[in-house]
Amino acid sequence: MNMKSSHNNLYSKRDIAIQDNPFFAEIIESNLNEFTAQCWKWDDFAKFGSLVQVESEKHIVLSCVTQVQTGSLDPIRQPFPYQKTEAELLVEQPQIFEFLKTIFTVQILGYIDKNQNKTYYLLPPTPCKIHSFVKECPADTVTNFFKESLDLPILFKFLSQNLNFDELLLTILTRLYDQNILTQPLLDDFYQTLSLLTGNDYRRLKLFLRRVEKIANQSSL
Repeated sequence: MNMKSSHNNLYSKRDIAIQDNPFFAEIIESNLNEFTAQCWKWDDFAKFGSLVQVESEKHIVLSCVTQVQTGSLDPIRQPFPYQKTEAELLVEQPQIFEFLKTIFTVQILGYIDKNQNKTYYLLPPTPCKIHSFVKECPADTVTNFFKESLDLPILFKFLSQNLNFDELLLTILTRLYDQNILTQPLLDDFYQTLSLLTGNDYRRLKLFLRRVEKIANQSSL
């Protein structure tokens, strides 16, 4: 696939930050299915649909960002509409940004067994530990995770908990395209898996695939 320069620039700032310090958040809630992490900086966070990882002694847990939320650190101090731009507020009232926090929730998709160097498309045997650090997955990890198939069953298992499920799938496809990972065999496998997991819901599938075509038409698939 031929990539446009604009696509490559989408992640340039974040890529630089990853090289300097790959970790940007810390887990504050955790269970087998998902975890919630708080970003160390309120305006530096993983994007919706991106793949992040948490490493322990035995495993590297791979997860997809399903929700991002910014709010106040202090329940008493709520954001107030000042009718000023962010640049103006940074000059006049920079202290208000000190009370902001960003948290994000992920759906765990699988894990890498470090001893066997093998990827499992299953929930890990134990939840990620509280206070573990979070970083975005390197490009080679994303490629290896999705190179054979877009593994969807584990996502569909928790479909009822995710109101933005179709948007999440589209975002994942877009990111795979931007990172030059979305191949025609991978896309064909995605179509078949999605059809099976939606119970061959023709109307939903047709509307969804129309939106997918806009992504595919941008490349040489």
